[in-house]
Amino acid sequence: MRKIKITFLGTGTSQGVPLINCSCPVCTSSDSRNKRMRTSITVSNGHTTILIDTTPDMRQQLLRYPVPAIDAVLYTHAHADHIYGIDDLRRFNVLQRSRIPVYGNKETLNRLTGLFDYAFGDGNLNFAVPNLRAIEVNGKFNVNDLSIEPIGLLHGEQTVLGFRIGDFAYCTDVNHIPQKSYSKLKGLKILVLDALREAEHPTHFSLAQAIEQAKHINAEKTYFIHMSHEIDHVKHSSFLPDRIAFTYDGLTLDLNGSST
Repeated sequence: MRKIKITFLGTGTSQGVPLINCSCPVCTSSDSRNKRMRTSITVSNGHTTILIDTTPDMRQQLLRYPVPAIDAVLYTHAHADHIYGIDDLRRFNVLQRSRIPVYGNKETLNRLTGLFDYAFGDGNLNFAVPNLRAIEVNGKFNVNDLSIEPIGLLHGEQTVLGFRIGDFAYCTDVNHIPQKSYSKLKGLKILVLDALREAEHPTHFSLAQAIEQAKHINAEKTYFIHMSHEIDHVKHSSFLPDRIAFTYDGLTLDLNGSST
């Protein structure tokens, strides 16, 4: 099996960090780990590369952390901070000369095909726009040689998707994990989990809630993501138990346990 590499393109909440016109200690921090673009990752095994979500920062992210191709896009849900970079996929259509498949649940795909109807079709490629093919996720599926298992999660009252790829699982934008989804999170080497801030929030895990969930799931290593400007990387890292850490933009992980 090829080694899987995860690259964190962005690790921040919907407004990014720093926020516009904010002078708080995190937004004015000189620590690069406190500068967070909107949350997105790539997963690659050297043969197949998957992008999860297309944030408004996508162009900047992929200039900073480039990939040679995008074989598919997986969408967790259709909130603005996870979809509005979709037009920048067209550069990969030009490079790859093919239509890119995008995967999501029915609600997400309905939103995408409604907002970006010009990007979806089956005819000749039009390089003035993205060229995408919508595929509804109803169970396990493959992108080339990568096997992907969707994980149903709740983001407030909205059903969203997490994804398991091998011994890695990605669960952003979540404040409740249904009981039946825990079975899909057993035996993980790496779990990535939402941890917005210290205070509780109606649609995201707080830091304490995320720690509780991480202990319950018991992956070999858990990394928190989607942090607001209320999380300071150094200060709040001191609150974390062993085997739990914060992500940061540019962090790379592999399933052998190494990171850079």
